[in-house]
Amino acid sequence: MNQQLESYARICDAVALLFQPFAEVVLHDLATETVVYLAGNFSKREIGEPSLLHEIDFQPDERLIGPYEKVNWDGRSIKAISVVLADHLGKPAAVLCINVDLSDFHSVMRTLSTLIRLPEDKAKPASLFKEDWHERINEYIQQWTHARGIRITDMTRQQKRELVVALASDGAFSARNSAPYISRVLGLGRATVYKYLNEGNA
Repeated sequence: MNQQLESYARICDAVALLFQPFAEVVLHDLATETVVYLAGNFSKREIGEPSLLHEIDFQPDERLIGPYEKVNWDGRSIKAISVVLADHLGKPAAVLCINVDLSDFHSVMRTLSTLIRLPEDKAKPASLFKEDWHERINEYIQQWTHARGIRITDMTRQQKRELVVALASDGAFSARNSAPYISRVLGLGRATVYKYLNEGNA
């Protein structure tokens, strides 16, 4: 391996080390069309074997190929990208391929998908939420703010006043201790909440 390819080999080591154990980096010598360096090897390729660059639809005039999908020998999904490296005359001299093993990430995604998935019947148990006025108030506030494109943390005092009046008109304050709860959620003092209620009834 010539001096220039050796410098590319250091890049292979750096990328593989940075993303260890998920990245494999393969360096191909275009002069011999063989693999001349491997870092983080998980594809069971060997130095000196044919590059088989036709598998990535290699064209000498290209400089960046991919990203594209591959399948490892054990069935694992791989996301790959290849870059054509030039010599000091600007002619293609090598191809550096970075292969990223996605199997662990797919596993995490499946786990998260399973964790957040709800049953097909999303109706809330009536026995559990029948008296849960906290839940009803939370839903009302979320729907009210969402319809106006605002967040609770960004609401002006006037918007909070309007929301308090709207909650009152729908009976949110009929439950015992609902006023203190609403004041905490909206970041208002109880006196301010009662003031808004009185103004709304005026």
